[in-house]
Amino acid sequence: MSADAIAPESPSPLNSGEPTGLGGYGGTVTLVEGSTFCLSNRLGDVEPGLPHGLFYRDARVLSRWELLVDGKAAEALSVLSPEAFAARFVLRRPPQAGLADSTLLLVRERIVAEGMREILTLENMSTEPTAVSLELHVDADFVDLFAVKEGRSGHARAEVTEADGELVLHDRTDRMRGLSVSATVEPEMLPGALMWRVVVAPGEIWQTEIIAQPTVGNQRVQAPLAPGEHYGVSGPGRKIEAWRDTATDIVSDDPVLTRVLRRTESDLGALQIHDDSEEGRPFVAAGAPWFMTLFGRDSLLTAWMALPLEVDLAVGTLQQLAEMQGTTIEPLTEEEPGRIMHEMRRGPSGGQVLGGHIYYGSVDATPLFVMLLAECLRWGADEQTIRELLPAADAAMRWITEYGDRDGDGFIEYRRATDRGLVNQGWKDSFDGINDATGHIAEAPIALCEVQGYAHSAMLARAELADAFDEPRVASVMRDRAAELRGKFAEQFWLPEKGWYAVALDAGKRRIDALTSNAAHCLWSGIATDEHAAELIGRLADPEMDSGFGLRTLASSMGAYNPMSYHCGSVWPHDTAIAVAGLLRYRHLPGAVELATKLADGLLAAAAAFDGRLPELYCGFARTQFPVPVPYPTSCSPQAWASAAPILLVRAFLGLTPDARERTITVHPQLPPQWGKIAVTALRLGDVTIDLEVQGTEVIAARLPDDWQLLTK
Repeated sequence: MSADAIAPESPSPLNSGEPTGLGGYGGTVTLVEGSTFCLSNRLGDVEPGLPHGLFYRDARVLSRWELLVDGKAAEALSVLSPEAFAARFVLRRPPQAGLADSTLLLVRERIVAEGMREILTLENMSTEPTAVSLELHVDADFVDLFAVKEGRSGHARAEVTEADGELVLHDRTDRMRGLSVSATVEPEMLPGALMWRVVVAPGEIWQTEIIAQPTVGNQRVQAPLAPGEHYGVSGPGRKIEAWRDTATDIVSDDPVLTRVLRRTESDLGALQIHDDSEEGRPFVAAGAPWFMTLFGRDSLLTAWMALPLEVDLAVGTLQQLAEMQGTTIEPLTEEEPGRIMHEMRRGPSGGQVLGGHIYYGSVDATPLFVMLLAECLRWGADEQTIRELLPAADAAMRWITEYGDRDGDGFIEYRRATDRGLVNQGWKDSFDGINDATGHIAEAPIALCEVQGYAHSAMLARAELADAFDEPRVASVMRDRAAELRGKFAEQFWLPEKGWYAVALDAGKRRIDALTSNAAHCLWSGIATDEHAAELIGRLADPEMDSGFGLRTLASSMGAYNPMSYHCGSVWPHDTAIAVAGLLRYRHLPGAVELATKLADGLLAAAAAFDGRLPELYCGFARTQFPVPVPYPTSCSPQAWASAAPILLVRAFLGLTPDARERTITVHPQLPPQWGKIAVTALRLGDVTIDLEVQGTEVIAARLPDDWQLLTK
């Protein structure tokens, strides 16, 4: 076994594998807006010693935010979250000794943005006045997100002072970073705490607003809300409404699907970040809590899935990634010319952990970049913007052949450049994510099956772009290269004795023969031949792959299978959605539509069990064993590509393929019967909008401009 295949003795400094557990005593509540997020328990408390906190620019600026009522923790009644960035914690004062009921209601209304605003409301439901003491204990350690994620944050405390009625916290190691806490009802200041002693009359309400504002470079960031403002008029509120105003509206007769789509729209809006350019270009963060930053693979795939909602998100993602595209060779960050980065970090330790604030160790982001660029052109993105990104696409194509193909065999391989890099650089990036049927971990360099499919699609995508921009020679070369790769792939990755594709080729070009969900990505990319796809569909339909709540990442018959693992038997919604889209690409083959429908039903059943929000992943136990999906304890939620997965399901079952340049839209529906009718309203394709109503296999209504053509198959 190579050094690359050995499990690390200490937690990886990079964002692979699973983070530390959230603990949380009854569940963790995650609020997110752009790159700011807050983790608390269901009381709304940020408890010291747990990976809770308010995080701003990849650093924890609150490590304690605990509210005591008469010296005790309140009792939780409910948590309501109308948006991904806002929550209402409904609590009560613990009943007095000997009494079953409490007459004092406490509500904490919280919104996160560039900081946090919380409204504390006391309501006395008794017939006599009640005296109450409230204590809000505050602290911050200002440690990097990585340290919190890996459970090595230590016990640092802020330097706490009082100034002008505010509690001011400073980082003891860097006084340029801090946090101020103020309230509309002036509190009594205690060491590290704010205190209010109040008397609430019968039937009356007492209220105060508390603002927590980070400071960077001794400059206080803008408060999320002015005192008294409703969250709907806040920056996050206006942003989500603007997103809803421009995003396509998709409604189904199936209430579960419609509910999931509404949650998708809200979460994708909250996960959007706008860059610092004058245009404020949007891109999507990978997911809360640990991945609230731009990720090459995650952001690209999410933007692809979200295209039916809006194309601008994909364009902004491409522009942002193009600006950070590799230009030189740097082993520490794994930067190479033309390579699309893996992740960006802005926290205090990001440069040390990543070898620089940008890390490039991804093998699939680069071909995905080219694929998405061509897709954006089909979906009506501005042609001049696409033309301006062609040099980045060409640099990416050069990386595929000059650096991605390490040994000249025609396949993209990866091997980390130093012992600090990610051992595995595909989407299954935990150290044990790639293994054979016996459970033996593959030895690098590793050529993943799905990455060859992405490369094949990237070549065809660049050919389409060449057609659009009058480059006939480039188009011809790219199509020839794609055909050659498809032939080599069929020859070297197919396992005829098993009926599926090898998940990878290892350092000795040995076929790593585990049955995995990676093979389904080969359907999505179109690199699979019809003959191979027909057999693969049957293998994916086996109960060892289909858990009943989605496709397992690794078949239950494989040596490394563990339904509670991160990548070796769990279910990832985005992965299953890609498999569904792949199956429907081969809908002409027996069993493809039936399996796609079954997998989609499983995903939506899981979403319903998770209150309408698909998490990053969940355990791969069979639905016959447990009637509801078993949560994975450290799963991100909301998480970008999980949030976007239902949109990809809808697009795939609609058979929706626009071509804005040719002014055509193809719809080839195969809707599951329980979905009933789907209405797609105000689908923006360039300078036009289109409305569709579809049921079963029929387009029952279509409203499109006169110079556009609706194509059905």
